[in-house]
Amino acid sequence: MKQGVNPDDLTRPFWEAANEERLVIQNCTACDRLQHPPAETCSKCGSGAALEWKQMSGRGRIYHYGVVHDCPIRLLQEDQPFNCAVINLDEDPGIQMYSHLPGTPVDEVPVGAAVELVFDTAANGQKVPEWRVVTDN
Repeated sequence: MKQGVNPDDLTRPFWEAANEERLVIQNCTACDRLQHPPAETCSKCGSGAALEWKQMSGRGRIYHYGVVHDCPIRLLQEDQPFNCAVINLDEDPGIQMYSHLPGTPVDEVPVGAAVELVFDTAANGQKVPEWRVVTDN
């Protein structure tokens, strides 16, 4: 999947960390809560001053998935069909991220499997977090 990413002021720390192959998630130090996607204030306590970026382990589990056969986004149409998996982070299963699961055949997604973070490069050179199924070797 090679679409472009255009960071704004709110998301720039997330994308800068991705370019360093790190995953950071917003964390509220006032109520000790992670939140994603990022917001100007904590969605639990409303604090804006207590938000920081916290590095994650890059591990999670596949919660659910679907297969996209008819995507309205022109840049993704050439990749159809493709997986779209929901990943729960190990640090907080309430934080969900999405992945195409590179290396996993379409519709062969092992729900509940452990995944690890990998990075793909978008069309504009921005690194994008993706997830790969952890296999026992």
